[in-house]
Amino acid sequence: MSILENVDAATNLAKNNELQLLVFRISSKPDSAYYAINVFKTREVVESKNHYITQIPSSHKMLEGTIVLRGMQIPILNLPLWLGTTLSKEEINISNILVCDFNGIVIGLRIMSAYRVVKKNWNEMHAPESYRMGENNVVINDTRLEDGSLCLVLDYEKLLADVIPQAMVNVLESPANLKDLAIPNKLKNGTVLIAEDSKTAQKHLKQIFENANISMKLFENGKLLVDYVNSLDDASKIPAVITDIEMPEMSGFTVVKLLKSSSKTKNIPVIVNSSMTGSNNKREAELLGADGFIDKTKSQNIIPLIVEVMNRKNNLS
Repeated sequence: MSILENVDAATNLAKNNELQLLVFRISSKPDSAYYAINVFKTREVVESKNHYITQIPSSHKMLEGTIVLRGMQIPILNLPLWLGTTLSKEEINISNILVCDFNGIVIGLRIMSAYRVVKKNWNEMHAPESYRMGENNVVINDTRLEDGSLCLVLDYEKLLADVIPQAMVNVLESPANLKDLAIPNKLKNGTVLIAEDSKTAQKHLKQIFENANISMKLFENGKLLVDYVNSLDDASKIPAVITDIEMPEMSGFTVVKLLKSSSKTKNIPVIVNSSMTGSNNKREAELLGADGFIDKTKSQNIIPLIVEVMNRKNNLS
């Protein structure tokens, strides 16, 4: 669809703490809310009526079935239903499917229509705490469009965890990964700092670190983590920093850039843990100085990766 062709894939968004969002609606009603997704998680938008959906017996009620698109079988998730909206048959007929890539997993989200692509700075994105939503909230952050309309960015990791849990990290694998692994004293006795705004991802990381009996401290965004590090008299005791890429206030790429450009923090191992697993993102993280990159679906391997990086950097005690 032409709206996605306007995305400037060559722009250095990460270095400028910026992102591009595809804005869409899930209903044809005039008061339907605006929602958004990072364009780098999208592939294309196709018309629903042109694709036959094959239903899957005994599947989750929000998993409509699968379509075949250019030889690939793609599961279709009913995003309106997840958000509490039931589409009529007429609306379904004129709806679209937004094809996305999460951690290398291609899925289709039913939407009504793609609106436009907008560019935003991460400091224009606001956490849902700003309007007091609960732990099970499906909104991860929000922003304002040019006309003042509220635009909501959803926790797509929660959607996957709800509907296709097998696509997410298996935290039960994490203890097995620690068998015969020599944990450095600095990691045993220290506290790993983590910037992550998804409640679902936070839950997974907490379980992984609890399984390993390793202390960790969570921050809702990159700015809070960087501010905390800068407040310390001695940052050298930090065994590692883990950061997501997509976060309000400050992106993970900016976290990497700031930590690696400071003499106070440049030797701290920094690992990017993200669902944006494209080669461009991995290359960008490496260019900015990140010491490692791990897909969120493989987060059970994050502690062995920290140990590997610490050994490589000889940052053990």
